[in-house]
Amino acid sequence: MRRPISPIQREKWASKLDFILSVAGGFVGLGNVWRFPYLCYKNGGGAFLIPYTIFLFGGGLPVFFLEVALGQYTSEGGITCWEKLCPIFTGIGYASIVIVSLLNIYYIVILAWGLYYLFQCFQPELPWAKCNQPWNTDRCVEDTFRKNKTLMLAANITNFTSPVTEFWERNVLSISSGIDDIGPLKWDLALCLLAVWIVCFFCIWKGVKSTGKVVYITATFPFVMLIVLLVRGVTLPGASEGIKFYLYPNLTRLQDPEVWIDAGTQIFFSYAICLGAMTSLGSYNKYKYNCYRDCLLLGGLNSGTSFVSGFAIFSVLGFMAQEQGVDIADVAESGPGLAFIAYPKAVSMMPMPTFWAILFFIMLLLLGLDSQFVEVEGQITSLVDLYPSVLRIGYRREIFIAVMCCISYLLGLTMVTKGGMYVFQLFDYYAASGVCLLWVAFFECIAVAWVYGKFVIQQPNTVTYKPLTYNKVYEYPDWSIGLGWSLALASMICIPMVMVIKILQSDGPLIEVRKYKR
Repeated sequence: MRRPISPIQREKWASKLDFILSVAGGFVGLGNVWRFPYLCYKNGGGAFLIPYTIFLFGGGLPVFFLEVALGQYTSEGGITCWEKLCPIFTGIGYASIVIVSLLNIYYIVILAWGLYYLFQCFQPELPWAKCNQPWNTDRCVEDTFRKNKTLMLAANITNFTSPVTEFWERNVLSISSGIDDIGPLKWDLALCLLAVWIVCFFCIWKGVKSTGKVVYITATFPFVMLIVLLVRGVTLPGASEGIKFYLYPNLTRLQDPEVWIDAGTQIFFSYAICLGAMTSLGSYNKYKYNCYRDCLLLGGLNSGTSFVSGFAIFSVLGFMAQEQGVDIADVAESGPGLAFIAYPKAVSMMPMPTFWAILFFIMLLLLGLDSQFVEVEGQITSLVDLYPSVLRIGYRREIFIAVMCCISYLLGLTMVTKGGMYVFQLFDYYAASGVCLLWVAFFECIAVAWVYGKFVIQQPNTVTYKPLTYNKVYEYPDWSIGLGWSLALASMICIPMVMVIKILQSDGPLIEVRKYKR
């Protein structure tokens, strides 16, 4: 039976639980597990919760609610909602779509790494547990050897590495000397990347009715596994020291502006705001749906997950530090270092290491997968709403999704080369950076609170940068820093550029360009 030729009506969520789980899956992701706990310990432990809470209620929750309510109010995606509400600020939507498009290219690479690790778990012995693999060097030293100070002095080893580090850098990444040496494709990672893109496509190809069902698994199962890992972590020896290290308040750190900047940017990252995704998800709500209640509930769930994740992570790091006889600060990592070095190393020291490794990487994949396909859904919704009479006919929407996934996959192949980690870091640092998100959030608040005049939003507007490095050793060349800033400016320039275009296209006074279109 052929599909109807005429454009279809906009879909709606089958139930409110579909919407809640989709939003929860969209913003409860990898950052909750690997970024917030590290920032908390780094920025004064429990004291970090003070600026975090201030930015949560002063910026994160209000902007999150604004975006969801805006989508629900206009029944439009992340671009056309601004065209309808305040045409002169349509550039906000284009800026968001640039950011989320770049984000979708590199974020899914983490899932490819995670899938590769998951496959490697199905071996008689975890391949990162010992120094007996083909990729290991003479500098590889196992923990049993490292804990024996006499043997270490006798061997005169000063520049040693661990088996888990060599597995990550020499086997998974086969990392080159720098971004100037990109090298060939890593075909195993390229196939893993293809696999996760295929899964992502089939999660969203039928619209919100299929997405709303997939999230029943992808958004709930990670919470179950997180609780299991938490229970296991707190029962390990040394767990209490890790938790103390995580939460012990150091109020003097609040004098450092960087602590406040970290708190503000973490809120914007973890709530997935300024990407157009929350607006797109809200656009599938019924007009009179009580999204205010759900936004408060989801905000508590998001921040609560970040806080609880810290106990699961630092209890295990405390155990690992005790086993190695080192300080917890020496094993604490953030980002990929936590997911692919610190935690795999910790589980290799536990009883039944394979079981815990499989559990961890399944959780990692599901946490990242639902965030990925929700962001892709937001991107697709925003673009389809620009041309509904073209892309909502027949199977054109599904074909369009397939084309977008293919393009993103091909662009992402640059990050699964031997120098791909440097490209990944460049995207991560600039493409969806705090300065881009805060720039978009600032204009969102201006457009709604001042021009449209319905909301009042307080938002942080300070951000800073440090020189970009990889692994605290490699410094990027000047040309790559310029490329990074080009990625950041690609989204930021959209707002003033579209504003000028709208003014030039208007025949009437400026007030007409600001007017809400029914």
